[in-house]
Amino acid sequence: MSSLAALTKNTEMVPASAEADSPVVQALTGEHTKEVLSFLAARPIHTVYMVGLIRDNGLVNPLNRGTFYGCRNGSGELEGVGLIGHATLFETRSDAALAALAKIAQGYSRAHMVFGEREKIEEFWRYYSKSGSRPRLLSREFLLEMSWPMAVHEPIAGLRRATLEDLALVMPVHAQMAFDESGVNPSELDPIGFRLRCARRIEQGRVWVWIENGRLLFKADVVSDTPEVVYLEGIYVNPEERQKGIGFRCLSQLSRQLLAHTRAIGVVVNEQNNRAVKLYKRAGFKLQSCYDTIFLQTEN
Repeated sequence: MSSLAALTKNTEMVPASAEADSPVVQALTGEHTKEVLSFLAARPIHTVYMVGLIRDNGLVNPLNRGTFYGCRNGSGELEGVGLIGHATLFETRSDAALAALAKIAQGYSRAHMVFGEREKIEEFWRYYSKSGSRPRLLSREFLLEMSWPMAVHEPIAGLRRATLEDLALVMPVHAQMAFDESGVNPSELDPIGFRLRCARRIEQGRVWVWIENGRLLFKADVVSDTPEVVYLEGIYVNPEERQKGIGFRCLSQLSRQLLAHTRAIGVVVNEQNNRAVKLYKRAGFKLQSCYDTIFLQTEN
């Protein structure tokens, strides 16, 4: 599918027998942590976001902004793991597990988005949309991965981890990037929660910045930090400083530092953002997969 209209049109294509072989679904608890991480470890670049949440917060924590569910086959083995909540993500090994997680997701009315590999998202939506849900916005993206850093030329001494003193510079940029992507400004929708989430990420040492004379020139967020993959998000270059090599230099320098303790770095970029795609490829990132994000109408 190549458009939001085409995706919506396909919502009537669910076979009548699709739910016949649905696995057993359960909300996961701390006792399942080792099993779940083992399941997700089979495809680390694709599951890094969920793994990062589990490593940071555990399987049950309000900071996950949702509930982790597991799908088991008749032998009791995991066939799928999903986070159902503000952001809905999933990793499945059978169509039955995909359908079961979609059915659970139908009962969550405050979902902001569903994110996954393009083919799986289309299947998920066929099941999920039976509840009458309609997409608000569809974003088509590339998942890119770097496993070997480029050489750093002209290192930037000012590239560092942000502190809480930088929060006033970081927050509006992060909010604007979220609005540009989804059409929703988190600083207006949930100002207190948004500020707390930004501050917590800074306190975790996960936000990298280059600031000169009170101006934010570059920013990058480490959303998930695991031994297998580090997932980056919110990579920003000040518009007045673009086309000067700043993004490439900062990204190359940061990547070398991160690859000292992980095997790969992952980023997701909108497929229509040609400038960003070129930057990542120049910095050494390679295409791994095509993803879709479906932004949903939410109930306040």
